[in-house]
Amino acid sequence: MQPVIDYIVANWLELTAAILGVIAVILQIRIDSFYWIVSILNVGLYIGVYASQKLYALMILMAYYVVMSVYGWFVWQFGTRHGHKQIQLRITHTHLRSWIYIVIITNILFLMIAWVLYEYTDSTTPILDGVITSLSFAATWMLARKKIENWLVWLVVDVISIFLYSTQKMYPTLGLYIFLCIMAVLGYFSWKKSMKHAAS
Repeated sequence: MQPVIDYIVANWLELTAAILGVIAVILQIRIDSFYWIVSILNVGLYIGVYASQKLYALMILMAYYVVMSVYGWFVWQFGTRHGHKQIQLRITHTHLRSWIYIVIITNILFLMIAWVLYEYTDSTTPILDGVITSLSFAATWMLARKKIENWLVWLVVDVISIFLYSTQKMYPTLGLYIFLCIMAVLGYFSWKKSMKHAAS
């Protein structure tokens, strides 16, 4: 029992962040705007976790999450303005033109992040860190805009993250991302059901 207590004490920050991550994704599936508030708390804790693991690109991603969380909360709560009207944001598909922009921007971000990490930091995982970070940038924007495909991008992020966190021996976060893989699938079908219901 003592080894378990010692592990919890030594890793309380990561454990707390992982628990908040579970709560956040449940709120995300429910399309609850409170998700963004919990996400900010989750992000704040993970800045410390990633700093201790030298995952610098993911630290930058956390700062981006804070900004997008404020934006996401606002548009989920109040909708978007079209002319003089405030229209509630609904779940929609990502159009081809948006996909083209997303792919181009994501690849540019990956190349930039991986190069900076390789050249200017002591990161031991510049490629994985860069891939996860660039894809997460895209998925977060898609989530804020309620694009249903955000779940598919998150699923790719989660699978790659599982490999990264297993190599880093970050077991609470590894457990979180295994859970997130399952929730990404459930989230996609839950949002798909909500989208069909809204259209009927």
